[in-house]
Amino acid sequence: MASRATAWQAGAAALVALAFLPFGAPLALAAAVGGGAIVAGSAAAALMALGGGIQPAGMAVGRLVAGVMLKWVVVLAVLTLGLAGFKLPPLPMLMGVLAATLAFVLANLLKR
Repeated sequence: MASRATAWQAGAAALVALAFLPFGAPLALAAAVGGGAIVAGSAAAALMALGGGIQPAGMAVGRLVAGVMLKWVVVLAVLTLGLAGFKLPPLPMLMGVLAATLAFVLANLLKR
């Protein structure tokens, strides 16, 4: 289920990047980087939280918390790299983040 949600996020990020493409390649790249940050963070969180096999409850909760913390560290690192390192415009990047985050919510709502 985590990989399905990540796939939805990647699709949403790609759609937003395609929507910004007529306005220029830097804006489309910024949207792709924003959405890609969420996709990379979600993938890292899924690997951290769900990759440990069967464990006691305390360890499982610890892995979930560590996965969430890792997700936001990855997201902030990618966004900082995009903004400060590559000087990408912030609004399309934010739109990519928003679309990928909403796709995660939609993927979880539609699992039922």
